[in-house]
Amino acid sequence: MPPFRADHVGSLLRPASLLRAREEFAAGKLPADELHAIEDAAIAEVVRRQEEIGLESATDGEFRRASWHMDFIYRLGGVTQADERMHVQFFNEDGTIEFDPPALRINSPVRLEETIFADAFTYLKSQVTTATPKLTIPSPSMVHYRGGRAAIDEDVYPDLDGFWRDLSAAYADEVSRLAALGCTYLQLDDTSLAYLNDPKQREMIAAQGGDPEHQHERYIKQINAAIDGRPEGMTVTTHMCRGNFRSSWAASGGYDFVAEALFTQLNVDGFFLEFDDERSGGFAPLRFVPPGKRVVLGLVTTKRGALEDKDQLKRRIDEAAKYVDLDQLSLSPQCGFSSTVEGNVLTQDQQFAKLGLIVETAREVWG
Repeated sequence: MPPFRADHVGSLLRPASLLRAREEFAAGKLPADELHAIEDAAIAEVVRRQEEIGLESATDGEFRRASWHMDFIYRLGGVTQADERMHVQFFNEDGTIEFDPPALRINSPVRLEETIFADAFTYLKSQVTTATPKLTIPSPSMVHYRGGRAAIDEDVYPDLDGFWRDLSAAYADEVSRLAALGCTYLQLDDTSLAYLNDPKQREMIAAQGGDPEHQHERYIKQINAAIDGRPEGMTVTTHMCRGNFRSSWAASGGYDFVAEALFTQLNVDGFFLEFDDERSGGFAPLRFVPPGKRVVLGLVTTKRGALEDKDQLKRRIDEAAKYVDLDQLSLSPQCGFSSTVEGNVLTQDQQFAKLGLIVETAREVWG
């Protein structure tokens, strides 16, 4: 059952052929059906590569998306792209990257109008031979965190409780529909729960008029409402990182602030956690993980191409096992390799070498 001893977050570097096709499509030089065929071929190849490496889960690399979350969120009924833009800062060893994505607006009741990513999942499922097909979608929290109360029309939702009810109901409907398509491994990607560990992010929430001390509890409640009706046999995990854009990040801080509520109250089957450097804090918050829950240690960075030392990975797994039983642990990269179409600063060969190292290390640790 997933999450597997060697697993991965989901997004993968787009091949050059796909990037060229997207540029040509955007310029009006390539028909939509030809782009779709190029996506199909790229996905079939990357699924084969994942299985050859020995991964027991396979994704489509998010090859049909430009962004890990907004391609999903904009397809929810009631959510539209605003004319104005947000201002987000990402950081790396060389300095700061300014990112100005479009803001979103909720200007009518939130609802599910279609099964989002239905065709994408169905094609992925048709391509796997040995691996379990895994679908990644943004968590409900991301619809709110992107703009907060200011993004939600007060004429539509004078009371935010109504917004949360509708949002969780739309997600619950999506989960049910995905299960009907044969999805047994679903991951809710959620940067907000990791961001809230950063005091600067909590200051931003306060400036927006939010409740920085309790917002993570609201998010946990709404995620639970979205997934509690999932059928038996569907594994739901969550992945939490502090931003991943062109090898840069947006927040820092260990999981200490959210840990107790997160691990004891969020009703997912497993947690993919970022632990690739000091910015992510130590393993002590894992002491709150209850028996039966799985923790996937994101020890292998996707932000740099240099390959990690296997013995060092094993030492870090041993360190984490001081706080949660070794049998509850797994290994993965700390994030996706390409959360947006631009991708992180490493090569395809380096990406697959890291995934291969994860498989090899997991076999030696857990058998």
